[in-house]
Amino acid sequence: MPSSVYERPGSFFSLLNLGIVMTFNKSLLATVITSIALTGCGGDSSNNNSSVVVDESPVAEAFTDNFPADGVVLPYSVLRADLVDVSTALPFEIRNGGFGSAMTKDPASENRFYALTDRGPNATFNTGSYGKGKKFPTPDYTPRIGLFEVSTSGEISLIKTVLLKRPDGTLITGLPNTSALGGTGETPYNADGSPVLVDGSKPYDETTNPVKLDDYGLDPEGLVALKDGSFWVSDEYGPHMVHFDADGKEIDRINAFASDTRVTHHLPAEFAYRRANRGMEGLAITPDEKTLVGIMQSTMQLPNKSVQNMDLTRIVTVNVEDGAVHQYLYKQEKGANSNSEIAALSATEFLVIERDGSFLYGGPDGTEAANPSAMKHVYRIDLSTGTDIESIAASGDLVQDEDLGLTIAGNTLEQQVLADGDWSTLSSNNIVPVEKSLVVDMVAEVNYAHDKMEGLWVINDKYLGVLNDDDFATWSTAEGDLEQKMLDTNTIDGNHLYIVPVDLSVAQ
Repeated sequence: MPSSVYERPGSFFSLLNLGIVMTFNKSLLATVITSIALTGCGGDSSNNNSSVVVDESPVAEAFTDNFPADGVVLPYSVLRADLVDVSTALPFEIRNGGFGSAMTKDPASENRFYALTDRGPNATFNTGSYGKGKKFPTPDYTPRIGLFEVSTSGEISLIKTVLLKRPDGTLITGLPNTSALGGTGETPYNADGSPVLVDGSKPYDETTNPVKLDDYGLDPEGLVALKDGSFWVSDEYGPHMVHFDADGKEIDRINAFASDTRVTHHLPAEFAYRRANRGMEGLAITPDEKTLVGIMQSTMQLPNKSVQNMDLTRIVTVNVEDGAVHQYLYKQEKGANSNSEIAALSATEFLVIERDGSFLYGGPDGTEAANPSAMKHVYRIDLSTGTDIESIAASGDLVQDEDLGLTIAGNTLEQQVLADGDWSTLSSNNIVPVEKSLVVDMVAEVNYAHDKMEGLWVINDKYLGVLNDDDFATWSTAEGDLEQKMLDTNTIDGNHLYIVPVDLSVAQ
């Protein structure tokens, strides 16, 4: 396992290895020195509200002006390099990396951002002896948050890493939960296809040495950084919303499971019907830091798999003080798309990443899989334009079911849209999705080559940072054999930050 904190200062030679070309603007040196003097150890996330200093220097304008138009690759270490790529028959690297499941601004600095990993390197494996599941080539991997800094010359450095921990301070894993607390039903396997067991040195026994699961395990996908140095993380297992202190230790939790004694507040019960691996993909918080806003990646299996490829997805808000919940609908451009991130602009306005899963240049499947129509969009939404379905009172065919949420003549909203083939019945009952408008098409803007556009950094009202999930540079064949994740025949996928000009101004 790597050390708990991996620092990469971004030396000249390490940047050459990453293929980063830098141009240093000497006229900005005074700005950098001033910024350092003002912020001191600004990345120390243990600061409380009273001690957080927001960097108001011109550094944000400086690094955005000089940032390369074709983006910059984030630094990484190597988790494993001993596995053989099934496609090339050569060893390949599993990289750490992985900081792309979400990103958010560091409240204490203009040129720093936090980025989140998911549960660790994994690959679908459906032919295992213990049921369908995932291969975890590093099964003890601990999901983590990285703090990164962008210099005025465009260089990106990893400042520190926060490992996620249980309330007792022990490290969590990315292994699935048990079924009662949000488990996906996936069996975890090692890279060689053997099951991950409680004691890997002993043979499997259903009672004394079963398959290893982790009720504190997370598949993190959404990230919020608060001014007091703590974090909220949402995931794809429960889904869970988990509050971690500045050191990464769990201090609170929200989910839909009434029997979970760890929680302070609950999500509506219907969120337990999330689709496996398409849970709460994005998380934001309102500027007053009172209300969490989570978005589901795709249509939930509400009440079953028959509806999962629809264009109806859900947004939920939770007041962290009193637990008050509101719920809205988001209509995707096409069914089974992925809502991969949400970021706050105001109390009601947010940015949402909506994407498909294709590669512009074909990815691991080669040029024959290239998709010139790959969709990687950022939209602006306003919750005040949509119907709060939690507020709808029972009347006629409308019933608020304790398990399924709002139903129409016994159908969930997902079932109703499937039956109608459109949203007409919802509209006739005054149920409308939030309004949305396109902010940026990243394929048109930068020839975006990655499949998983998943991170948004609202730098200011003129610039937006966009980050991808590189899956730890690991991919798998349909049979579950591991291989390097490629963007094209010559390029290994990596976490790649783009900064694009946008208009994010908010009417006062």
